Formats: sequence, structure tokens, C-alpha cells
Amino acid sequence: MRSRPSRYRIQPEASTDKVPEKILEGGPVIDTRSGRTASMRVPDHQLVLTFDDGPDPTWTPKVLDVLKKHDAHAVFFVTGTMASRYPDLVKRMVDEGHEVGLHTFNHPDLSYQSERRIDWELSTNQLAITGAAGIRTSLFRPPYSSFADAMDDKSWPVTQYIGSRGYITVVNDTDSEDWKKPGVEEIIRRATPKDGKGAIVLMHDSGGDRHQTVQALDSFLPGLQAEGYKFQNLTEALGAPSAHTRVTGSELWKGKAWIFLVQASEEATGVLAVCLAIIGGLVITRFVLMLVLSGAHARRVRRRGFGWGPSVTEPVTVLVPAYNEAKCIENTVRSLMASEHPVEVIVIDDGSSDGTARIVEDLRLPGVRVVRQHNAGKPAALNRGLANASHDIIVMMDGDTVFEPATVRELVQPFGDPKVGAVAGNAKVGNRDSLIGAWQHIEYVMGFNLDRRMYDMLRCMPTIPGAVGAFRRSALERIGGMSDDTLAEDTDVTMALHRDGWRVVYAENARAWTEAPESVQQLWSQRYRWSYGTMQAIWKHRRALVDKGPSGRFGRVGLPLVSLFMVVAPLLAPLIDVFLLYGLLFGPTEKTVVAWLGVLAIQAVCAAYAFRLDRERMTHLISLPLQQILYRQLMYVVLLQSWITALTGGRLRWQKLRRTGVVEAPGGPVPHQRTGSNDRRPVA
Repeated sequence: MRSRPSRYRIQPEASTDKVPEKILEGGPVIDTRSGRTASMRVPDHQLVLTFDDGPDPTWTPKVLDVLKKHDAHAVFFVTGTMASRYPDLVKRMVDEGHEVGLHTFNHPDLSYQSERRIDWELSTNQLAITGAAGIRTSLFRPPYSSFADAMDDKSWPVTQYIGSRGYITVVNDTDSEDWKKPGVEEIIRRATPKDGKGAIVLMHDSGGDRHQTVQALDSFLPGLQAEGYKFQNLTEALGAPSAHTRVTGSELWKGKAWIFLVQASEEATGVLAVCLAIIGGLVITRFVLMLVLSGAHARRVRRRGFGWGPSVTEPVTVLVPAYNEAKCIENTVRSLMASEHPVEVIVIDDGSSDGTARIVEDLRLPGVRVVRQHNAGKPAALNRGLANASHDIIVMMDGDTVFEPATVRELVQPFGDPKVGAVAGNAKVGNRDSLIGAWQHIEYVMGFNLDRRMYDMLRCMPTIPGAVGAFRRSALERIGGMSDDTLAEDTDVTMALHRDGWRVVYAENARAWTEAPESVQQLWSQRYRWSYGTMQAIWKHRRALVDKGPSGRFGRVGLPLVSLFMVVAPLLAPLIDVFLLYGLLFGPTEKTVVAWLGVLAIQAVCAAYAFRLDRERMTHLISLPLQQILYRQLMYVVLLQSWITALTGGRLRWQKLRRTGVVEAPGGPVPHQRTGSNDRRPVA
């Protein structure tokens, strides 16, 4: 059923073979209830004005005022979304003697919908009318409807099904085409039937600026009344019983509850809109800062002749804390043996029960020592290694990570600047072949490394990654070494270094390949610890907000940025998806979808830029939309759980992730890889 030009047409032209001839040649009122196939016309000199798509808070009251002024009745085909929002207007329609009819809840083309979806559109539309005016109606007008002779093989089955649900379908005889805003005179001309015939007239009281419709009504009504026309409800014009049935009992209360919930959501929408504005501002600010500052960082460190100071060539100590890393430790240690920079390797076995220490000892590699201790946690293991270190520069890595040959050399060069106390390397996901791995790969490149470039330029980098970081030994000793006060010892020590006046920088070419969690459960455990540990570190260093000197600078610049971008913004980010769902249900659907896609486009631009800076293949960004839909929600729940743990004073323990030992460093020879059972777990 089509009435508008092709650009408004939803369903393409179809044949009319299945439509009864008496329907195609009949009137605009089609009754298919109880197996009937009948149609009716409005008697001569009777006009039934119908208004679609409302109620609208601006134009519907003006239309009602004009109808009341000229003592005319009409039929309003309301949508569920608008009736739920403005129930008082629906009640006014009924109270002033007008009839209301269903126009679906969301205004879809029903020819494309399943019977289940049609039932939902009808029932929720009816529920909104019941809640607003305490009635049920038997009148229905399909969206995008037209004249009876426009019925075809696509729309006729829908009309039959609508009848089986107890509704009379109402189309029209004349179309004012007021939605085109052709001018008052043209609207009147198109709405007026010829030769005194009766007609159902199509107009609109919503969907845009309707001032021409209101003006046309004010001339149309008295003009045709002077010619003997009556403007009545449909049932009045047909001499039929009212289309309205009063509703009482539980059905009435269901309708009122629906209206209450929608009204409550409308009130909450104002608050949500403020929150959305905040998160939008934070997201855009972060993206702009990342794009501008990360680009500036890349240009600075890549320009010809750039250097941190004198080249650093002296040997360094690499600390490898390990707890049950039997599947990974050989790859890790052998990658260090291939280093282009002289290294001393100390593997601190933190009470492993899987023979991790024995595996390293059996390798009998020069410059590699094993220090054993009872299980005491990663901070204690690192401090034990620090006490046994022979050199002034300390590199720290995880037991499941492998370095490229140039990683250590690139990582320690910034120590040519005596102000640098720590250096963050470029951690990369080695097992990116699974969907969860691909999502984390995007997160590492975009969310971590792009962030580190930004924080480097702002001189407030919050975290040296445990997978690849380097420290000046004297800087660590001044702050008391690694602390076990939080579950994010890497964030804790980095903030402490900032407060002590040291500079923390990012070395983009110091690449380390780490094994990311491969199941939802493991990912949840890891991010829960990270989120909670970050909150602990922020709280621990809160006094920096009022300190003087370097500590105060970090407290008034670094802590707010970290809190906003790493805690507040991720917690509010799902509001974007909440508004998408709200817009799909209640409108405006098109604007909501465009806005949501706009946010996704901004994220895609940032991700593409981050991949370009890190010289990564863009093909991995194929999964970005799915990551934003699913992965973001997972991270939101993790952060929410961290907040609850923090607010309730709960304690979170370290949780060991299950490793597979499949990660190797590109370009870094790791011979004699240990063989064993394939323990890779499927992606959950």
C-alpha cells in the first residue's frame, strides 16, 4: 500500500492477483474480521478527517483547537511511541469526541514484518492508548498506506491478518499531501472530494512542521461546512457503533503502568542526556588529545637526529618473575638470549609447582640465574630480583612474554636522559588469531599504546606495563621498590615515580609479545584485577592533589586524566548503547542510529590512526564494530564490579591465568621450543 512518491516507498510494486476485486474497487474502510471480505465508503457530504503519526506536543494541540473551534470531529491514528510520550493529548482527543486508531508502535512497513512483530506493534500501540485514555480501539491504519486500489499481494495478507486480530483497516479517499508543505491552497485542493462525494481525508499532525496543515484546516472546515459537509468520526459517518471500548481492571492498570514507566524514562532521559553529554565530551576530548598528541609524539621521536642523550650501552638486568610458567618460560628466556643488548637475566621463581625453575636451570644458558622463593606475589618477587641485580638499569617483563632482539636496546635508550626514571615499552598481543585475541589486539594498539603516546607528551603516564618496562635502579630505591599495597603494582610504582619527580616515557620500538587471555573467564579475571588495582592506586596517591612540586603537578594533571579516561569514561560509555536502544524503541530512530554510527566512526578513525602509527595491518580492524558492541559491554561490567568491590571494601586476590606457550617474537629466534600437549582453550 503506497501513497507517497518513490523516495518514500518502502515496499516495491507488487501484483494484485490475490486481492479481491471488490477490495480494489471498494471503499477505504476494509473489514476482514471473522473471515469477512468487505469494504465501505463514507456517505456523500460526509468527510472524515484523519491525522497520522501523532500526537505531537506542538502541532496536535493546534489541530485540536481548530477542530474544536469549528465543531468538527476527526480520527487520530497515533503511534505507540508518541502516545506513550504524550498520553494527555490522547486523552484530550477522546474527551473531545474524536476517535483514535492504531498506527503501530514504531511505524514500520508491516509487509516486511513477521506475524510476531505485527502482534507486538499492535499490542504495544494498544497498551499505550489504554494507558493514556482508558480505552481500546478497533481502528487501524498501516504505515505508508494509501487508497484501496493500491492494495497488492504484499499488503493484502497483512490486512487479512490485521482483521483476524479484530481490527478494521482504514485507508483514505483523498490525500492532502500536507507532509510536502505544498501551500495552504494546494492542501485544501487535494483534500477536497469532487461532486459532493464523501471521503476519508489523509492529513498529519506530527512528523515535522505542520503549520500549513493547521492553517489549511482553519479555512477548509468552514468552507466545506458552508457547502453542507459534515465532519464526523468514522463510526458516526458510517452509522456504526463506536470504535472505542472502555477498559477496566488489570488491562487498564497494565496500560497505566506502561505510561508511568515511559514517563519515568522520559524524566530520566534528561539526566541520561546530561550524562551522555559528559561521556560524549570525554570521548571526543580523549580522541582529540590522542590524535593530536600521539601524532606529535611520533613526529618527535622519529625525526632525524632525535636522541635521548648519550647512547646507553652498559649491561642491564632483566627480571622475570615467574609463577607456574612452565609452558612459556623457555620461550621467554631464549628470546632474551637473542638480545642485541648485553643482559643479565634473573628468573625469580615465586613458589611454582610446575617445575618452572628447573626448566630454566636445565637450559644452562650463560648469564641466566634462577632465584627461588616461597610464593609471596609478584611485587615481592620483583623486589627479590632487584636485590640480586648487578646493574643500574632494571628491565622487568612477565614470564609469558617474549622480546624481539632489539627490544632491550630500544627500551633502555631513554635513560640517556638523566631525568628519565622509567620507560614503558610497546606491549603487543601475540595470540591474535582468535576473536577475543583480535579484540585485545585492537585494545592494546589503540587503547594502550596510543594512550601512552598521549600521556608521554603530557608527562603523566600512569602505567609501565608489566610485560615490558625498564627502571633506573636508583629511582626504584628512592621510592622503596615495588609495593604490594595494590593489585596493580605497575600502576602504583609509576605514579610513585611521577610524584618523586622522575620522568616516565614511552619507547615505541621496544616491542614485547605477550599472551593475552583466550577465554571470557580469564579475560574477566585479568581486567577485574587491572580495574580494581587502578582504583586502588588512584586512591593511594590521592594526596598528590594537594601536594607541591612534581607530586602536585602529577596529582592535578595526571590523576584527573587517569580517573576520567580510565575509570569514569568507561563506566559511562554504555550510555551510548542505552540511547541507541531507547532511540530504536521510542525514536527518533534515524537520528539515534546516525549518532551511534558517528561515535563508531570516530573510534574507527582513531583505531586506524593507531594501527598506522604502530605499523600494524588494517585487516584486524574488521572486528572493530563487533568489539564495540560486545567487548565494551564486558569491560563495562568488569569496571562496575570493580566499583562495587571498592565501595563495599571487598578484597580481590591475584588470579593466575592459564597459559599455552604459543607466543613467539617475530624476527626473534627462539630455538628448541618445548613441545607438549596442545592446551589451547576454545574461545568462550
